Amino acid sequence: MTTMTYLRIGVFLAALLLLVRPVGWYMAKIYQDEPAGLNRLFAPAEWLIYRGCGVRADEEMHWTTYALVILLVNAVGGLVLLLLLLLQGVLPLNPQHLAGLRPDTAFNVATSFVTNTNWQNYSGEVTMSYFSQMAGLTVQNFLSAATGMAVLVALTRGIARRSASTIGNAWADLTRGVLYILLPLAFVLALALISEGVVQTFAPYPTARLLETTTDADGHLVTEQVIALGPAASQIAIKQLGTNGGGFFNTNSAHPLENPTAFSNFLEGLAILLIPAALCITFGILVGDPRQGWALLAAMLLVFGPLLLAAVVAEQQGNPHLAALGADIAASEGQPGGNMEGKETRFGITDSALWATVTTAASNGSVNAMHDSFTPLGGLVPLFLMLLGEVIFGGVGSGLYGLLIFAIVAVFVAGLMVGRTPEYLGKKVEAFEMKMASIAILIPPAFVLIGTAAAIITPVGLDGLQDPGAHGLSEVLYAFASCANNNGSAFAGLSSDSLFYNLVGGVAMVAGRFGVALPVLAIAGSLAAKRRCLPGRARYPPTRRFLWRCWWGWCSSSGRSPSFRCWRLVPSQNI
Repeated sequence: MTTMTYLRIGVFLAALLLLVRPVGWYMAKIYQDEPAGLNRLFAPAEWLIYRGCGVRADEEMHWTTYALVILLVNAVGGLVLLLLLLLQGVLPLNPQHLAGLRPDTAFNVATSFVTNTNWQNYSGEVTMSYFSQMAGLTVQNFLSAATGMAVLVALTRGIARRSASTIGNAWADLTRGVLYILLPLAFVLALALISEGVVQTFAPYPTARLLETTTDADGHLVTEQVIALGPAASQIAIKQLGTNGGGFFNTNSAHPLENPTAFSNFLEGLAILLIPAALCITFGILVGDPRQGWALLAAMLLVFGPLLLAAVVAEQQGNPHLAALGADIAASEGQPGGNMEGKETRFGITDSALWATVTTAASNGSVNAMHDSFTPLGGLVPLFLMLLGEVIFGGVGSGLYGLLIFAIVAVFVAGLMVGRTPEYLGKKVEAFEMKMASIAILIPPAFVLIGTAAAIITPVGLDGLQDPGAHGLSEVLYAFASCANNNGSAFAGLSSDSLFYNLVGGVAMVAGRFGVALPVLAIAGSLAAKRRCLPGRARYPPTRRFLWRCWWGWCSSSGRSPSFRCWRLVPSQNI
């Protein structure tokens, strides 16, 4: 790798680390309902929302009630989005007169955006009206992101509280997440993207005369090009900040009107990781131990960094089979070298590999290059990050509460190994927490395997394959790994806009989202009801106590004085 490659990666990570502390502190203040600088601006809107919905923000909820509200809000939002997509042809702000979607496609899109997956098997510029993009998809981008953050905050309260029967108010957490966090950040980012050339307009699609005529697939002469426009910047901002990933245009962030410059590419990539990384700091503040937040962030970076370097190196080395055929894949002044297939020349290999790693680490799924065109090892990195369960940054909220589930399992296993009562941040980890954690961990891989198996043994699943052999299997596995782990990116060689993939993929997305969130809320309620454990007196494990008694007895019988210096035993703390 070149010095410029290291510099670009270093600047990106440095900018991220500079921002996580203030953003994390701000989010902690918001969820603690303390002054954070924007309260005067948004407090009237928050009060109106509570008043209009008949909500008492200070009324605490049991975890079952909290979970019911989360399910209800998302179910109603999904139903409204489904109706918008089906009735798109008769709704306003449709200058291209686009028809409504097929029922199975509409179901897949609705579940995709409700679950923060944003899996897209359609071309946005020829399928979605401006109204569907704004009132449907963008609204769900806000709501699904706020849902993930609310579940994380509920789990954090469960860890921090003592002998409590409640974990907060779901209506208040959702409202504050949208009003005070997502909306201001999206507004600022949208303005920055507009300044870089991202389009934001309600004008109909214009046409431009081609300098050279061409023919289409049917042999007809083509003399004009239709240029797709729309209110893109506002949706792009929240798609990145909320780790949604759903592009306004078909080619997502590789489209020149969605991601036109190197600086817009930097801003969008940084926005993907900003909230997931900053939530680690928020977690540390809310549990009263900031070091815990920094430890979680460090764990994420320790996994993220080597995988990022692996992706960059794999793509920079290129395809050795092409080199054997005489192709020049070495970097030089005249060419970037490596594997440039499927990549935008304005971004190059480093920024493309960086984006692919960021978007799959953060459960975002947007792309600025074609993952299907990556080298085998380069394509393995995003697939591996998804199959980890989207816990290396992950989605806003969902990534961190997924990592905390792994932490709970880890301390339980470690406690059994050393003979110590398992506890995490002063809360005992017992059978109920382990059962819920096991469910949360097993559901996504189960649906990955079930979906992949169903696709490769049924004719309707095999009909979507364009590539035979191992790569075709990788495309199917990648698709269901993306759906069940709520990522949304794809190996695009798979034709997934069919009844089979729309229904099975939609079910996998719902299971991967709420099949994890509900056990997490159950763990939050269980931990909140427990008292905080304090270290008890030092106590040796049974085997060491037996050996110490033998040593003491032998010393006493032989007239010697027992000494700790000659028998080094380290006591354990049984709580």
